[in-house]
Amino acid sequence: MRPEDILPTYDRVAAEFARTRDRTLFERKWLDRAIACAPGRKVLDLGCGPGVPIATYLTDRRCEVTGVDGAGAMVHLFQKNLPQSRVFHADMRGLDLQESFDMIVAWDSFFHLAVDDQRAMFSTFWTHAHDRTVLLFTTGPSAGEAIGRVGGETVYHASLDPSEYRGLLAEHGFEELAFVPEDPTCNGHSVWLARYRG
Repeated sequence: MRPEDILPTYDRVAAEFARTRDRTLFERKWLDRAIACAPGRKVLDLGCGPGVPIATYLTDRRCEVTGVDGAGAMVHLFQKNLPQSRVFHADMRGLDLQESFDMIVAWDSFFHLAVDDQRAMFSTFWTHAHDRTVLLFTTGPSAGEAIGRVGGETVYHASLDPSEYRGLLAEHGFEELAFVPEDPTCNGHSVWLARYRG
C-alpha cells in the first residue's frame, strides 16, 4: 500500500465506507470548539468523503460547507447527502480555490498523504486562510507510517513528529490552540486545532 493508492482505494470502497462510517459524532467536541473559535461559518472540508457525519453536522450548525475530495465516488455521495453544499472533485495537494475560509477541516484525510505532501499542505492551508481562520486536522501521535483498513481494503497513513507540525504551523502563520495525541474522548484520534495569525 502506497500513498498514491489512496484515492483509487476510496473510489472503490466509497459505498461500503459510507455504510459503515461511525456516525456517533465522537468528533463533536472538536468540531464545536473549532466553530466557537472561528470568525465565521464558511468551512472548507478537505477530504470530505460522503459528507456524513462531519459536513452534515457542520451544516446543521449553520455552516456553509465546501467539500473537496479526490475520489469521484465520494464526491457523488457528498452531492447526494448535501445537495445544498458545494463540492469539488479535486486533489487537496496544491489546491487553490481562489478564496478564503473561516474554518479549514482535514479530518482523517490529511494523514493519508506522504510526509513531503503533508509538509506542502501547510501552504495550501495558508492559501485558503484569512485573519483568525481556524484549522482542524488529525494526524498520528508521533512520526511514522502505518497501514489501516477501510471498506475491507488496506490504506496508508503517515505522520510527522509533533514538533515538526508545530514548526510548519508557525512558519505559515498559524498559532497552535491545542494538540491532544490519542484523545481518549475522541476514539483515540490525535487532533490539532490552530488559528491563523498572519
